[in-house]
Amino acid sequence: MKIIEKLSNMIEEEIHDAEKYIRCALNYKDDKDMRDVAEMFYKLANEEMGHMNILHTQVVSLIDNYRKTEGEPPKEMLMLYDILHRKHIDDAAIVKAMINMYKG
Repeated sequence: MKIIEKLSNMIEEEIHDAEKYIRCALNYKDDKDMRDVAEMFYKLANEEMGHMNILHTQVVSLIDNYRKTEGEPPKEMLMLYDILHRKHIDDAAIVKAMINMYKG
């Protein structure tokens, strides 16, 4: 299923964008003249993480639907998903920690 690979790539892009935004938010956080800009970047980071969650939910749904209609997915597909999923979890955890730093 090529769509899982496509969605996984999109998940990675969302995490990357969230990291980019939260880094900007942290950079401007302590500048009193840039607090609105920092808040905007913080909000964008959270929105990107929301997009990541939506995409992940879709991947899980596709795999579940495949199981219901076709049986167990091919091992290669599950292996790809597992590898990318673990990477996404690790990368997202870093971004979430940075998001928490902003409010901390």
